[in-house]
Amino acid sequence: MSVALTGLEIFKQLPKTNCGDCGVPTCLAFAMKLAQAAAELGECPHVTEAAVAALSEASAPPIRGVEIGSGDSKFKVGEELVMFRHEKTFYNNPGYGLQLSTSMDDAVVDTKLAEAKASQFERVGQLLKADCIAVKNDSGDAAAFAALSAKALAATGFPLILMSDDPDAIKTAIDAPGVKDSHPLLYAATDSNHEAMTAIAKEADLPLVVKVESGSLEDLSALTEKVAAAGIKDIVLDPGSRNAADTHKNLVHVRRSALKSGHKPLGYPVITFPCEETDNELLETMYASLYTMKYGGIMVMSGLEAWKVLPLTVLRQNIFTDPQRPMQVDEGMYPINNPTADSPVILTTNFSLTYFMVTGEVEASKVPTWIAIMDAEGMSVLTAWAAGKFVPDRIAKFIKRSGMAEKVNHNSLIIPGYVAQMSGELEDELNGDWKIQVGSREATDLTVFLRDWSAA
Repeated sequence: MSVALTGLEIFKQLPKTNCGDCGVPTCLAFAMKLAQAAAELGECPHVTEAAVAALSEASAPPIRGVEIGSGDSKFKVGEELVMFRHEKTFYNNPGYGLQLSTSMDDAVVDTKLAEAKASQFERVGQLLKADCIAVKNDSGDAAAFAALSAKALAATGFPLILMSDDPDAIKTAIDAPGVKDSHPLLYAATDSNHEAMTAIAKEADLPLVVKVESGSLEDLSALTEKVAAAGIKDIVLDPGSRNAADTHKNLVHVRRSALKSGHKPLGYPVITFPCEETDNELLETMYASLYTMKYGGIMVMSGLEAWKVLPLTVLRQNIFTDPQRPMQVDEGMYPINNPTADSPVILTTNFSLTYFMVTGEVEASKVPTWIAIMDAEGMSVLTAWAAGKFVPDRIAKFIKRSGMAEKVNHNSLIIPGYVAQMSGELEDELNGDWKIQVGSREATDLTVFLRDWSAA
């Protein structure tokens, strides 16, 4: 829920029964949670339909969320509330798409599809990957367009963007096997075809891109108003700019117009085409990274090879992580280099940066090791220690619930060097069942430390 309404304004629309059925003691407290986006209106079983309608309209995000795709591959863009992530957070990850065209050789298409599907990485328990395939009908052959769309869908399962100015070709592609049910994004309604494209999108209940060639946001606003008036709600914008400077300017102006001025015709996510702004793939990737930060909804690329996807998705993951909730990994015992019951156990917190630095150095050491990751609310070692989240009594409880004693046949636990001062207290807390060793202060020194430990 948007923060456009205050808690008191929301409270006026609630039943004021103070029944507690929503899980909150009073209606006023529930209203305050709604205003802070910490609760959903549907959690109140007594709210009236009139109140739902009033609050939904008033609290609707200034940028509409648009869903593309179906099933597990579905993703949403838009629905953002702030210009800068430190003001609150960004919510819906932008999507990265691969552009194919009907004029491409089959071998090139097959290679690009295979690269896109294979470019998947796991980081902090999340799967990082590309999101969609944009199929462009540059040959004007409707049958080939439909066939390529169906092929891309079957090969990857990724959501589709169907790109053609010809409404008949769009209809043909929608009718290809599985395409309509995959909920593709239609591209694009223009000044010359918007009536026909709007009719197709409305009949098929599919999202639609609105595009102007001029690069003018005034022209884009006027065309978007026409399409919205015809009954299309799920709209994605393309201002038509095809150079980085103009695209960046338009992205900032669209976001600012929607958030600061409440200009509804620009209150939609924006699609960008780095692949059409340069022939240099390094520059293309750099442009995509710029639009990831400000403020692209979808970035269409010429290729989705691993060397592009990994840095872009890691950047996206960092930018779209709530700054008030640090990135963290799950608590548990992590085996590195195939450890055995004789392998050392290193204790640290679940702050993602700490985890990656420690695991990277342990992997480089080639020493089989258990890494015991304790939930410290995503804080680093020193921060968690200072906040009372990584202290002897809590560590002792973690050791018992982690099953650490069942995984090793020794009683030695290595703690970070920065908290060496708590080693004695921790041994006391553990009733002497574990011998506490002080490890290195810096992760970069772990390689030598572990090799010395294994040699001892």
